[in-house]
Amino acid sequence: MASEAAGGIILMVVAALALIIANSPLSQAYFDLLHLYVGGLSVLHWVNDALMAVFFLLVGLEIKREMISGQLSNWSRRALPGFAAVGGMVVPALIFIAFNEGDTIRGWAIPSATDIAFSLGVLSLLGSRVPMSLKIFLTALAIIDDLGAVIIIALFYSQGLNVPALAGVALVFAILMAMNFMGMVRLWAYVVLGVILWILVFKSGIHATIAGVLLALTIPMKGDKGEANSPLLQLEHAIQPWVAFAIVPIFGFANAGVSFGGVSLSNLADPVPLGVAAGLFVGKQLGVFSFAWLAIKMRLAERPVGANWTQMYGVSVLCGIGFTMSLFIGLLAYVNSPLLQDETKLGVLLGSLLSALFGALLLVLSSKRPAKT
Repeated sequence: MASEAAGGIILMVVAALALIIANSPLSQAYFDLLHLYVGGLSVLHWVNDALMAVFFLLVGLEIKREMISGQLSNWSRRALPGFAAVGGMVVPALIFIAFNEGDTIRGWAIPSATDIAFSLGVLSLLGSRVPMSLKIFLTALAIIDDLGAVIIIALFYSQGLNVPALAGVALVFAILMAMNFMGMVRLWAYVVLGVILWILVFKSGIHATIAGVLLALTIPMKGDKGEANSPLLQLEHAIQPWVAFAIVPIFGFANAGVSFGGVSLSNLADPVPLGVAAGLFVGKQLGVFSFAWLAIKMRLAERPVGANWTQMYGVSVLCGIGFTMSLFIGLLAYVNSPLLQDETKLGVLLGSLLSALFGALLLVLSSKRPAKT
């Protein structure tokens, strides 16, 4: 469990297992389990909306720690993932639009998001061959990217926002920030209000995982004896093993099971799968790398410490692993067309697979190269 790559290996295994089961005689039992309702929500909803909120909480805690006293502690390093994330959303959307018109153009946002769990899972398999600064860069970029996707869903694919619930979210968040400002370090109080925050975010019409990020922003970085016993570090250390070895694998198993029963290879020539695959594999790497390169060359940001340009490009390619959020947006975009939903799955799988393989290969080949300017 101390191995950094262990969580990534487990994720890859369970994702492959889910894909096999979804296309085997056990597929019906698999999908029936995911759609089994427990406490008013399906198992799949509990996984994606509740468990993944804890994952987002962990990532948010890591980002906050890095922004206060780590690799993201100055403006130029914070700016880089922000610029890269913007490019990684705009360029894939433009590529998708270039392949589509009419009703299918509604799926323009499908290739706009990077899948945090899978991209970091692939990166973790490479271990120490990838500088820690690049892992932090990818984490920050993916968070900004997914938050952007959540905003897109709320604005363009939402079924309607619940204004009273949103007001409740604002109130609870304000209370949490006030607790931080007043120096309250009792972790249980933040956790209790965090559960209430998740319920309100879930009911608001915004994707519930954003509650994890909002809560992370309010957890104090300093405790009674300084940073060593801070509530942030306590919570981070408490949930990290659960996230790596339980939550993320469960999430991968629940979401990687895509049935190919309704699609064939001939469907790859259709506009939707072409746009999705090209947006993820081509658009992501071009958008992320070009915007990051421009920001660095214009001295608006600094390149990650110890990373060479080839490694930067390799991570940019990994950002094309869209998977879960892309599949989710596809289901919302083509809610009345099962065929287009199936074609979206084909495009997402192809684009994500190509991005994972080529990105990992680039990083392996570049791991021993010096960081040239």
